[in-house]
Amino acid sequence: MNHRFAESDSLLIYMIKWLMITAVLGIFMGSLSAFFLTSLTLVTTIRETHTWLLFLLPISGALFAYLYTHFGGNSNRGNNLVIDQVNGGQEKIPLRLIPLTLFGTITTHLFGGSVGREGTAVQMGGALAENLARLIKLNHLDREILVVSGISAGFSSVFGTPLAGTLFGLEVLSIGKMRTEAIFPSFFAALFANFMTEWIGVTHIHYSMGQIPQWHYLLFFKLLIAGMLFGMMGFIFSRSIVFLKMCYAKWISDPVLRNFIGGTFVVAVALILQTNRYLGLSLPLLQDAFNGQANSYDFLGKLGFTVLSLGAGYQGGEVTPLFEIGATLGSTLAPILNVSIPFLAGLGFIGVFSGATNTPIACFVMGIELFGSEAASFLFMISLISFMCSGNQGIYSAQKIEVKKGILFLPIFNHIGKRRK
Repeated sequence: MNHRFAESDSLLIYMIKWLMITAVLGIFMGSLSAFFLTSLTLVTTIRETHTWLLFLLPISGALFAYLYTHFGGNSNRGNNLVIDQVNGGQEKIPLRLIPLTLFGTITTHLFGGSVGREGTAVQMGGALAENLARLIKLNHLDREILVVSGISAGFSSVFGTPLAGTLFGLEVLSIGKMRTEAIFPSFFAALFANFMTEWIGVTHIHYSMGQIPQWHYLLFFKLLIAGMLFGMMGFIFSRSIVFLKMCYAKWISDPVLRNFIGGTFVVAVALILQTNRYLGLSLPLLQDAFNGQANSYDFLGKLGFTVLSLGAGYQGGEVTPLFEIGATLGSTLAPILNVSIPFLAGLGFIGVFSGATNTPIACFVMGIELFGSEAASFLFMISLISFMCSGNQGIYSAQKIEVKKGILFLPIFNHIGKRRK
């Protein structure tokens, strides 16, 4: 009997401890995300009003490359530094990573770099968690758990998806293994951070998949084809960025000059194509995709500009561009496959994300949070097929491969990815 009471007391203390810690983490992370999202909206409006700001992109890239090189320490490892820390890495995540990635990403958006949001949020969440853990003197295991919770809090508060944020933090660390010991603090960190962001007044845009069709054998095969293409696109996205980074590092050793030249190339391409449609967050692409108004080449445009921006070393995330590439690809495939445009745009939104990040469960749950449970079986099918068809290398090089996938499609892609690595 005493043993039972002792165990109950221990569990109660554990829950109270993590509720208190994750509440503090959530308040700070939610506030940071609110500031970040509000700033992105502001600078996007400024850039769209003053299109000449695009010409300053190379200078802004060079400036932050200089700051990272001379003052950032290991901060330039970004998301991979945070993931490595949870996977047993010994490097500290410096607190200065927060202002560097925050203002680096805001500046990239101000001047037109095609990048996303999640990478910045994950880095800020990881840095906050790591330094909070050291401040309150948590042991090594608890510190890892808190960094996982920081990842979840950052993802949740930026996208307004606490369930997906929880699972993303657990799943993104490695393929074939989830850190389930962190599920309790990760969920509450994600929940508190999202509460805080919404309490401050930040809202998240949601899209509709329209009427969900009934299962049919012909629809099954159409979605099988679409899922494979989404997985291929996720592979192309992640490997293209790696390849371009490798080329820049080989050709230009100085990171400051590398960012300047990379930014100049982005500006030149935008001027040659005479478009700013794919610069910055490009959120109108999502609206057009779900409304059936996207151009058939939009997914290629967003892919190209994002690879050029991230490959040159500009600060920002990959996930929002992945959403846009997936949704516009789905919108393009829908008439060809004779499927509802908003329906396949929604599946592409989730599918390419799943393939590029190797987080199918988080992507599936995110689909339910964003689009509702009526399409759950379709979302799960697409997430899994895309995941299986994208190889073992995703956008995070620090992601461990605990158990390799059983590659179903184009195994040579995975072989090429390994050779490049």
